[in-house]
Amino acid sequence: MHILDDLKDRGLIYQTTGEEELYKRLESPITLYCGFDPTADSLHIGHLLPVLMLRRFQLAGHRPIALVGGGTGLIGDPSGKTSERTLNPVEVVQEWAERIKEQLSPFLDFEGVENSALLVNNYEWLGSLKVIEFLRDIGKHFSLGAMLAKESVESRMERGISFSEFSYQILQSYDFLKLNELYNCEMQIGGSDQWGNITAGSDLIRRMSVGEEKQVHGLTIPLVTKSDGTKFGKTEGGAVWLDPEKTSPYQFYQFWINTDDRDVIKYLKYFTFLPIEEINELAKEVETQPEKRTAQRMLAKEVTELVHGVEARERAERITHALFTGGIATLTGAEIDEGFRDVPSAEIADREMTLVDALIEVGAASSRRQARESMGSGAIYINGERQTDTALTISQLDKIEDKYIVIRRGKRNYYLLRLV
Repeated sequence: MHILDDLKDRGLIYQTTGEEELYKRLESPITLYCGFDPTADSLHIGHLLPVLMLRRFQLAGHRPIALVGGGTGLIGDPSGKTSERTLNPVEVVQEWAERIKEQLSPFLDFEGVENSALLVNNYEWLGSLKVIEFLRDIGKHFSLGAMLAKESVESRMERGISFSEFSYQILQSYDFLKLNELYNCEMQIGGSDQWGNITAGSDLIRRMSVGEEKQVHGLTIPLVTKSDGTKFGKTEGGAVWLDPEKTSPYQFYQFWINTDDRDVIKYLKYFTFLPIEEINELAKEVETQPEKRTAQRMLAKEVTELVHGVEARERAERITHALFTGGIATLTGAEIDEGFRDVPSAEIADREMTLVDALIEVGAASSRRQARESMGSGAIYINGERQTDTALTISQLDKIEDKYIVIRRGKRNYYLLRLV
């Protein structure tokens, strides 16, 4: 199947420059790029869609370039932002850029294939620019009126925009020009908010190549939305990161498995490489047997394995199953640390402390009276087993790896004790 036909079937095309010309050009290998600015020390799942787009193009025989914005990250893209970004120190941005390089590596084949991907940092050319030469040779090709008309700028005019952020589209356009010169890059992809920057880059290449008749292309991806109106990629704990130290594989898995029925098929098309025919079968099951949540489990499995690997995905599934069935005692200490990272916890050295006092220590009860009442009513579970004996001490309880005690109060309230 032609790559554009597959992207259309998945709903992954928002805009393109000259669709007919692009369709014809993609019948043979092309070099394309997408940029990722280091605005934090990790990518989040908002970046995942463009990363996977590069992967789709590579699997279709094209050569992807992942551009880390070590230079543009020092300025800040106004696209999609309602206020000015906080400027970060150079050394911080460069450190983040290196981390992002590491995160991009597992998604693309950088060696061993004919269309090996490239990983490039735009600080290589932006960091050595001279202002006068840049304004004279590059700035003269940008019309102030056209720049003001770009949506990313126009939407910020009333709230205010600095010259630094206003000039961002010139820098991104220059990136496209340099990649075209250095690697014969003929296409740029990005989110729908990048359309103005992409077309500005296409115009710059055309203006700079008078007589050569260079033609380059652009494609944007739809903004990922949620049917309930909340922002995609956000949870009560904040952003969902690709870094397992910031968002554990279990937490990552939970984000996907909790997808709304109204969104799950769209996300399967966006974030997995499952054939459309298989996704359509899952769509039927969502309609006829939504309680099985087969589509959500498939989505969580595929994306978690893609980002974190098979072992982490299997671990996330084991933790999920244990919590659902009450089989806490089957988990390892490492799995407990991962699965209960965000629950109230406490460290206890006194093994002769009563369970009643331990419930207070960890926040599962506010007083001895409440602790006894909760135990008496059968609301307290220790490592999956109900406990009603208020005279028990910590030393008398079964512990996982002689260290962990998982407390459940009621159906959903979890607490974690670690013995030290």
